[in-house]
Amino acid sequence: MPKDGGIGASTKRREDNRFLTGNGRYTDDINLRGQAYVHFLRSDVAHGRIKGIDTSAAEAMPGVIRIFTAADFSAAGGLPCGWQVTDRFGQPMQEPKHPILAEGKVRHVGDPICGIVAETLEQARDAAEAIEVDIEELPAVIDMAKALEDGSVKVHDDLTSNLCYDWGFVEENREAVDEAFARAAHVVSVDLVNNRLCANPMETRVAIGDYDPWNDQHTLYTTSQNPHVIRLLMGAFVLSLPEHKLRVVAPDVGGGFGSKIYHYAEEAFCTQAAKWLKRPVKWASTRSEAFLSDAHARDHISRIELALDADHNFTAIRSTTLANMGAYLSTFAPSIPTWLHGTLMAGPYKTPLVYVNVRAVFTNTVAVDAYRGAGRPEATFQLERVIDQAARELGVDPVELRRKNFIKPDQFPYQTPVALEYDSGNFDATLDKALQLSDYANIDKRVAEAASRGKLRGIGMSQYIEACGIAPSNLVGQLGARAGLYETATVRVNATGSISVLTGCHSHGQGHETSFPQIVADMIGIDASQIDLVHGDTANTPMGMGTYGSRSIAVGGSALVKATNKIIDKAKKIAAHLLEASPEDIELKDGKFSVAGTDKSVEWAAVTLAAYVPHNYPLEDLEPGLEETSFYDPNNFTFPSGCYICEVEVDPETGKVDIVNFTAADDFGVVINPMIVEGQVHGGLAQGIGQAMTENCVYDENGQLLSGSFMDYTMPRADDVPSFTVDHSQFTHCTHNPLGAKGCGEAGAIGSPPAVVNAVIDAMHRGGLTHVRHIDMPVTPSRVWAAMQN
Repeated sequence: MPKDGGIGASTKRREDNRFLTGNGRYTDDINLRGQAYVHFLRSDVAHGRIKGIDTSAAEAMPGVIRIFTAADFSAAGGLPCGWQVTDRFGQPMQEPKHPILAEGKVRHVGDPICGIVAETLEQARDAAEAIEVDIEELPAVIDMAKALEDGSVKVHDDLTSNLCYDWGFVEENREAVDEAFARAAHVVSVDLVNNRLCANPMETRVAIGDYDPWNDQHTLYTTSQNPHVIRLLMGAFVLSLPEHKLRVVAPDVGGGFGSKIYHYAEEAFCTQAAKWLKRPVKWASTRSEAFLSDAHARDHISRIELALDADHNFTAIRSTTLANMGAYLSTFAPSIPTWLHGTLMAGPYKTPLVYVNVRAVFTNTVAVDAYRGAGRPEATFQLERVIDQAARELGVDPVELRRKNFIKPDQFPYQTPVALEYDSGNFDATLDKALQLSDYANIDKRVAEAASRGKLRGIGMSQYIEACGIAPSNLVGQLGARAGLYETATVRVNATGSISVLTGCHSHGQGHETSFPQIVADMIGIDASQIDLVHGDTANTPMGMGTYGSRSIAVGGSALVKATNKIIDKAKKIAAHLLEASPEDIELKDGKFSVAGTDKSVEWAAVTLAAYVPHNYPLEDLEPGLEETSFYDPNNFTFPSGCYICEVEVDPETGKVDIVNFTAADDFGVVINPMIVEGQVHGGLAQGIGQAMTENCVYDENGQLLSGSFMDYTMPRADDVPSFTVDHSQFTHCTHNPLGAKGCGEAGAIGSPPAVVNAVIDAMHRGGLTHVRHIDMPVTPSRVWAAMQN
């Protein structure tokens, strides 16, 4: 059993006390003395040439302080892209400038043209109405296939085409893959769309720029998942500010799901405008603005092909994808459909040959980047849909087809054909657990009972594996990453024994303020209430890469273990001095240092006090104080995996789909706080079900966003999701980090979409509608009904 407050304990989240009582401190809660407000005039056309901007009438309106256009930022750099992809011909991707304010052209609806700063937000909005912008409207490029046609209108005139890159992986396997398909006894293919999404975190984005002329110090308060990265990108590449003169603060953040990783134009604008105006400048996004300016996600059109031999062994996989980049390259956008997608196309299966081709396309739409799962949901959806279709065409059990092709436990470490080496896993174990918990064996009885009520019932599964804690830095640097992917932790022990943990990670719903102290408490043997977490402010935390990609415990937690071990090693030396013993004989247990084999001991607090009041202290050998910092750069990804089983009922009269049961059996490695992990899985499942059933960003042919509000973009509601059955008992240890942890935050959003769609297709077939081969997400009533009628 875990000790109270230690690793494995379901300790209640301490941060919830302030959140549930309305005492959280979010960026929009911050208001600075003398603060002005900015409103952005955004383009209402998707593509056009800016021929003139007349701000004279607006400048004369009450309260207007200054109106900024692109000309004011001519000396600034563009928003940087953090990952450069090299195409299959060895050429770097096309990388257009992403200006703070639109330069020369507008390239999507929502592209900011002017920033109006006024005494009040209402005055800024009123002044925006008086600005006259002369735009020569150009044809909008929305359809990816048409965007790549010869003679297509270009989103960026200075590029050769709308193709960002044509990526192939593994390129040297291409001929062998083609030959495997030519020899195959069976070939199965599915054409599918991975629908465009908008993250829609509860808190919209906010930015406040402040400037202190006395010490030339800039401060940006922002809704960010990684403040240190924002400081690096904005300071070094956009505004040319030395890092020691730029502080970035991300206080409580109301969710991110990836959309708050990136450096946005509004952050740079507010930071620079505050200096020019010599007063703070604040911007808070409306929900309507969020739909037009937050990075979108997914938006892939793919064909996945599976080759099998006569014994139904997978022999090759071939995938081709068009991936939408939108109008500009967001911070990590190029890596999502390539290195975070193509490298997962082997899945948990021992397929010997894989080839993935991705063509990334510029269109007149909002930029696309990572969203919960980021590349892994797209890969999993392709694999699990084509495997289900193969089982159906071959007339075999989809469970046994998967099981036959699993990588087995005795095959780890397992080198995949797409570069990754899986260190551990047991896919049979999570499959068996999911089958048991879902009562899979008795589905036929439930199908018959549903039929008696006039409903179609079906069951679908998904077996996923994901890569988390992107690493190591030297490898991802070779793949195009323009930042390190390590993490840092500082453990600062106070004189009385309490501890402050300072981390480069950021908590915005993950429960770090609870789980990080649990790690230290477990290692030292003190109560977790004696430990607090400091994060989110570049002025008082070590340089770190932030929170995304399910990396916080696996990478940030490992840095914390290293730093705590340094603390323990030094504390043992102090204890040895106090106990007149050798450091090698000192043991630490339950917050007490003792000499092995004796009854001599000294409490943790006595040792920490001696470190800061060094009267009886080995000053000739040790410096006073007790504070240590560690950097941790993993030598491999971590690989969470699992099996999800979804059971649905479909109303044949309306096409409405109801999820009646959902089971998730995951392998997350060592779990620090089971309650937090269960909550993370629940949230991921809800978002994955949202993608599968309700959510969809839709543009018309003119580039107008038709789903730009919650009236048109359907978020999943409580009655759209069932009570989930969640299990993480079938775990294997990560073999290369000190915690044995793998990460859990994105799994639910990765494994659930194909499970839902597979269940819907199964319901169709069990109901005799065998012509229904595939339905694209979201499986709305209208789509399901149309498929049944066709």
